[in-house]
Amino acid sequence: MKLLLFADLHLDTSFAATPFPAGVAGGRRAALRATLERITALARSERVDALLCAGDLYEHDRFSPATAEFLRDAFEDVAVPVHVAPGEHDRYGPRSPYQQVAWSSNVHVFTEDRLVPEPLADGVTLWGAAHRAPVTAEGFLTGFEVGRGGVNLALFHGSEVAGLAGQGSGTAPHAPFTAEQVEASGLDHAFVGHFHTPVDAPRHTCPGNPDPLTFGESGPRGAVLCTVHDDGRVERVRHDVSTSRVHDVAVDLAGAAHVDEVRERIAAAAAGLTGTARVTLGGEVGPDVDLSPAGLVSAAPHLDALVPRFGNLVVAHDLTALAEEPTVRGRFVRDVRADPRLDDDTRRRVLVTGLRALDGRTADLAVH
Repeated sequence: MKLLLFADLHLDTSFAATPFPAGVAGGRRAALRATLERITALARSERVDALLCAGDLYEHDRFSPATAEFLRDAFEDVAVPVHVAPGEHDRYGPRSPYQQVAWSSNVHVFTEDRLVPEPLADGVTLWGAAHRAPVTAEGFLTGFEVGRGGVNLALFHGSEVAGLAGQGSGTAPHAPFTAEQVEASGLDHAFVGHFHTPVDAPRHTCPGNPDPLTFGESGPRGAVLCTVHDDGRVERVRHDVSTSRVHDVAVDLAGAAHVDEVRERIAAAAAGLTGTARVTLGGEVGPDVDLSPAGLVSAAPHLDALVPRFGNLVVAHDLTALAEEPTVRGRFVRDVRADPRLDDDTRRRVLVTGLRALDGRTADLAVH
């Protein structure tokens, strides 16, 4: 049996909490729709027996009638059984689109906040559950036992406890479970959403979000083609179905003396890239370099967007010469250098920020 698994698409997300520029948010939402179309096309081309969604298909608070129509048509056109286990962002409830959309007969949405069985084929059972509230503290595998023969699979949205720390500080522990609980419950394998960094464990699979939702994401995310054998073993092949490209690039500005040189180095680092790029600027630059982000975002006009940020950036002032000036600036440098309460790093930050403020450079005070 062949199954295609995906999760955490987050249709209609606002991208308000990400560093993506506001001007590209609409395009990013369109890309998420295109990604789902690539997922359903893959399901058809691979002739899978079912398409599985492990939750967070959309954003409950931003869901639109147009998205409802899009999802209904996409799942009807895939022409194979579709099983959905709602997560915390697309939770099942009275106002849920899952209740309001007239789904085609091939779509099955799990509605109970406990694992319930649904036959996939002779001898193969899919156990699914739904989040029915924004926060689900109890895990679906707590106290659960299969109690039947054949191949038993699970589909839900939850946090594998041991892997939670590796998912980043923004990942909350919804419906927690342990890898040991999967086998102890009698399940052969669990297909799980919520983790955006992919996980291929012996008895559970987290596909990760299939299209970028922020910068810094890692791992071969996408849709996972799962071949389920008669003994319950699952073989996995990941497919890149993303329609967006998001890059993190480090740019060394060591020795740069003017903003044109900074822009040239950013352009060189971004050459050949497509989509959106975040450039982290580091190195020692001259004191007259204007590093205000507004002056840098157009350095790579071929990109959808460029997002500059400051890393380990040092401004090379001649502090000895400045300290000898009979000016307010000279007095400031002397006082800061003599202050015993400051460690070396804090002293450098205070000097850089203060000197740029005294020079009227308030737009790029984020340099550190």
